Amino acid sequence: MNFKNLLTIGLFFMLSNTSAFSQLKNKVFVDEPESSEVVDSTLTVPEDFENTLDYLLRSWIVKRSDDSNCLSETEPVIVSDSILKIRLSQMPCLMEMPFNPTVRSFIDLYANRKRRQVEFMLGMSNYYFPIFEQVLGANNLPLELKYLPIIESALNTTAVSRMGAAGLWQFMIATGRMYGLEINSLVDERLSPVKATNAAAKFLKDLYSIYGDWHLVIAAYNCGPGNVNKAIRRAGGKRDYWTIYPYLPKETRGYVPVFVAANYVMHYSAEHKLCAAKVDMPIITDTININQRMHLEQIAEVLNLPIQEVRLLNPQYRKDIIPGNIKPYVLCLPSSYANTFIDKYNEIIAYKADSLINNRRSEIEIPQLSSILGGNSDKVIYHKVKSGQNLGGIAERYGVTISKIKKWNHINGSKIIIGQRLKIIK
Repeated sequence: MNFKNLLTIGLFFMLSNTSAFSQLKNKVFVDEPESSEVVDSTLTVPEDFENTLDYLLRSWIVKRSDDSNCLSETEPVIVSDSILKIRLSQMPCLMEMPFNPTVRSFIDLYANRKRRQVEFMLGMSNYYFPIFEQVLGANNLPLELKYLPIIESALNTTAVSRMGAAGLWQFMIATGRMYGLEINSLVDERLSPVKATNAAAKFLKDLYSIYGDWHLVIAAYNCGPGNVNKAIRRAGGKRDYWTIYPYLPKETRGYVPVFVAANYVMHYSAEHKLCAAKVDMPIITDTININQRMHLEQIAEVLNLPIQEVRLLNPQYRKDIIPGNIKPYVLCLPSSYANTFIDKYNEIIAYKADSLINNRRSEIEIPQLSSILGGNSDKVIYHKVKSGQNLGGIAERYGVTISKIKKWNHINGSKIIIGQRLKIIK
C-alpha cells in the first residue's frame, strides 16, 4: 500500500465540491512520464505480504489448534480449476470473484504454502470480523471488504510497512488524518480496530463514488487513484480492472487476485482442512471512557491481566499512556474485567503513579545567568496556577508579597487563570 499517501488533502476538498468532484475522476495524482509501453504482467506478491504473514507465527497470542481432524500439517487438499470456478461463483458476494491463473496462484499460496498463517487469521477473525462487518454494514458496503485487512496487515494491528503505512487497514499518516484519525507521539488511531475501520469505510465509499467498480476501488486503495486513472487512459479509457491490468504498477496487478483468493480461502477453509488457531484473545469486550492520565501497566498490574493483552486490545496507545487528562479516551478490556476496573479505579490511578504518570514537571527552576557567573544570586522559578489558587496563597507559599508577584508578571488587579505561569524571584 505504498502509494496511499498520494491521495492528498485535495481529495477531501474535491469530494465536497460538485464541479471539482467531476474533475477528480480524470485527475492524475502521480507525476510520472506517460508511456504507451505495456509493462510486464509477471505475478507479484504485494509489498510486505510474506513478512506480515510470517510475523504471525511469532505472535505470543497464537496457540496451535487442538482439532486432530484439521491441522496445518495435514496434506494440502488438491482442488481442480473447475471446482474452484464453481466455488467462486457460488460465494454469497456482491463483488465479482472471477477465476484465472493468477487467482489460482494466490489460492495455492494461502491454502498450501501459508496454511499455518491462514489458521492464525481464522482464529483472529473471530475477534476482528464482527467489528469490520458492523462498520461495513452501517455504511452499506459489501461485507466481503472485511477481507482487505487480511491482505494489508494479516490482521496484525501494529503492522507497519516500510513506507510507513500502519494498522489493520494500513493507512499512511496523511490519509489517516484526512479521514479523522488522531496521530501523534502518544496516540495513533490508525492502530485502533474501530477507529481505523470507520476511516477505511469512508475512504472506500469515496473511491466507489469515483469509479463505481469495486475492483477498481480495491486497486486504487492499493496504489492510489492517480495510478488507476493513468492505467485507464493507457487502456483507451476502458474502466475494467482486467483490461487495465497490464498498465497498473506491478504490485497492484497482484492485489485484486490476492483479494479474491483471500475471500475464497477464508470462506472455504473447512474444505481445505484449515482450522482456526486458538488465540489468547477475549471475544467479548467492553469499552470505558478514561478522563485521567493513565498507564497501561497500572491497569494490567492491578487487574492482574497480562500487559500484552491490554496492549493488544488498545494498540493505539503507542507509549502505553492514555492521555485522558487532555480529553476522554477509550479503554478496551475483556468484558469480565470491566466492573473490576470500575471498582478498583482509585487503586489503579494510585499504582506507581509517581514513576509512571506523575513524572512530568509542571514547575521548572531556571537558573539566572548572573548566579552562574557569580553575580546576583537571585533565583527565578515559574509557578503554574492550579484550580482554586489565588495570589495570596501563592505569595505565602513562596515567602514573597502579592505586590511583587504583580510587578514581576505585569498583573493589574488580582485576577489569575488556571494554567497561567507566574514568575517568582527569590
